Amino acid sequence: MFGLVILIVLLTILFKYYYKNAIKRPCDNFPPGPISLPVYGAYWFVLANGYNNLSQAFRRLGQIYKTKIVGLYMGSIPTIVVNDPAMIKQMLYHEEFDGRMDIILGRLRAYWKQLGIFFTDSYFWYVQRRFSLRYMRDSGFGRRDETLETVVEFEIKAMLDMRLSGPLYPAEKEIVNGELVNIPYFLAIPFINGMLHVYSRATLPRSEYAVLWKMSKAALLFQRSSDDVGRALALTPWLKDVAPNWSGFNGLRKGNQYFLDFFTNLIEQEIRTYDASHQRHFLDVYIRKMMEETHLGKSTFSVEQLVLICTDYMFPAASAVQEVLAMLLERLLVQPELQDRLHEEVDRVVGSGRLPNLDDRKNMPYTEATIREMMRYETLVPLGVPHRATDDTVFNGYNIPQGTMVSANLVMLHMDQKLWSDPETFRPERFIVDGKLNVALDKSLPFGAGRRLCAGETYARQTMFQVFAAIMQRFRVEKAPGSARMPAPRIQGIITTIPDFWVKLTPRI
Repeated sequence: MFGLVILIVLLTILFKYYYKNAIKRPCDNFPPGPISLPVYGAYWFVLANGYNNLSQAFRRLGQIYKTKIVGLYMGSIPTIVVNDPAMIKQMLYHEEFDGRMDIILGRLRAYWKQLGIFFTDSYFWYVQRRFSLRYMRDSGFGRRDETLETVVEFEIKAMLDMRLSGPLYPAEKEIVNGELVNIPYFLAIPFINGMLHVYSRATLPRSEYAVLWKMSKAALLFQRSSDDVGRALALTPWLKDVAPNWSGFNGLRKGNQYFLDFFTNLIEQEIRTYDASHQRHFLDVYIRKMMEETHLGKSTFSVEQLVLICTDYMFPAASAVQEVLAMLLERLLVQPELQDRLHEEVDRVVGSGRLPNLDDRKNMPYTEATIREMMRYETLVPLGVPHRATDDTVFNGYNIPQGTMVSANLVMLHMDQKLWSDPETFRPERFIVDGKLNVALDKSLPFGAGRRLCAGETYARQTMFQVFAAIMQRFRVEKAPGSARMPAPRIQGIITTIPDFWVKLTPRI
């Protein structure tokens, strides 16, 4: 009898404890949302509403709680997700939301420290981002640059030659097989070698393309090894020890390590050949600044930080932009009539005697609109990279405490009925008025906005145009024999990707 009483008392205490934690809110007037359960907090309800589609899950939670801003605990982390299209841009420009979360994904990438650009904030982030963009700009990153454009064009010619003349080296046989090419890897080299030129004014020759394809595969392994920003690992880091494969930790680590090793070797080589009297490229400029600050006790400049800067800017070039074009080629297979307009435009504007260049961009509105429509139609990072509230603040009438994780549900913006009228339809014409591209009509935010705007937007848009326009000029895109049904199921990892696939490129000229 006594034991039964003790059991009842203990159960009562546990019930009160868990009930209190279930209904607690981070502060008064916090946005409405689901209660918290043990371990993962309200993340259980997110998973229940969209295990493989977090954007859809937060849309449903917004409907359930009749709110445009969902507030909840993700594990022990107070979190808000903005679903309202009108509020998303406000959120991205809200100064108090410019911070980044200190999560295991960021530490794993950076020697278990807070380094790089993506996952840092405050003074460290400001100094490193400002310095890197200032001097990478000298090599064309973030602006129009004739030399960089020529480098990308050279790599595009090599890409086209692999298909038209066949493989020259063993590694190319994994990418090109007769009329068929392996997507997205066939598209990778112009983007990656272009970034290497930005860093070092040098690129890897075609005989060493295998190194760059390994980088692309490592980047996609990383991107596909976990859910959005590795939330399960972020909330329960101990999963890396007890379930390293299931949690995606091993894939994340392996994919990232390739980048760390590659750039460590590159930077060590540059340090060995460094000459203070002759600044060759961005890496030299950074090394000089690092050496100048060696006497300071708390300099933000270091070899490890330089490795992470190179890694952070290269990751999208080695994975994200290729996936945009991979999805676009898939869309041409689903809607083959799109190719007729694209072919007509490139034939009329460029002809066949040279490759399309960035001067042609303003005269090829349908090609540019098609790329823009792809980035609206397929949101590559549905919830963006999470922000962090750096101070207590008020947002749209709600109190948001310091340390809150803040995300924008970009799918809600890109698929908003009022904004686009027919968001489920892939229609590049929506951005064209009187035969000209009207950028003001493009309300999508594939690169984010505000101070956290993706620094690689200009490079990505320019290079995607060069690569895609060249493919449209030279080939008709057709399904490979025995190819899977399209569109393929999406892989929702840290970014949205599609399974690798083979496509037939039939020469036009």
